[in-house]
Amino acid sequence: MRHQRRVAVTSPQTRVALAGRRSGAPAAPPHLAPADAERARGIHRVQLRYALVVLGLLGALLLGLPLLLAALPGLDDVRVAGVPVSWLAVAVLPFPLLALLATWQLRTAERIERPRRRPRTRR
Repeated sequence: MRHQRRVAVTSPQTRVALAGRRSGAPAAPPHLAPADAERARGIHRVQLRYALVVLGLLGALLLGLPLLLAALPGLDDVRVAGVPVSWLAVAVLPFPLLALLATWQLRTAERIERPRRRPRTRR
């Protein structure tokens, strides 16, 4: 049986990106019109601000929950279906909140990226 040489199939864009990486030359950034570049910078600034808010809320959730449970040791004695409430708080509570944070961040980022409609002028 004769073995054929394997060939990697890639898109032209991937080949250009890989060639730039191999040669050590940085890939050229996309060329934008000045108005588009300014809009992209503005979008980036606003999205970064919202991302930092979400990151702060995430930190508050992940650090605040253990602190709250340490401050309220009586929750270890309260049971729901035989399971301590403190365990449920750690095992169940964070995940829906994380999903809500992720959904809020995604929808906010998409809303910011949407082109703004210009108000119509009446004649």
